[in-house]
Amino acid sequence: MTPRALWFVAGTAAGVYASVKARRAAYRISMPGLIDQAGALGSGWRAFSAEMRDGRQAKEHELRTQVLGAPELGASAHDPSHPLEIEKDPT
Repeated sequence: MTPRALWFVAGTAAGVYASVKARRAAYRISMPGLIDQAGALGSGWRAFSAEMRDGRQAKEHELRTQVLGAPELGASAHDPSHPLEIEKDPT
């Protein structure tokens, strides 16, 4: 390939790349683009919150199981009639 053709191809590729980047940037600052970004932020926040809630509940269950031992069948973790019993260290 001659140097002239090589530079032509490189320039064309750079122009296409810059054109695509400019089109994407223009869309992001347009009203539909801003609406899409806000929607994505909202759905991301909901997914993050759900993951945090699930993790917190799993950790609470793990800690309750460690502190209370194996939970009795039918006894709820929030049942006030089921007192919290912590074993004292025998030392």
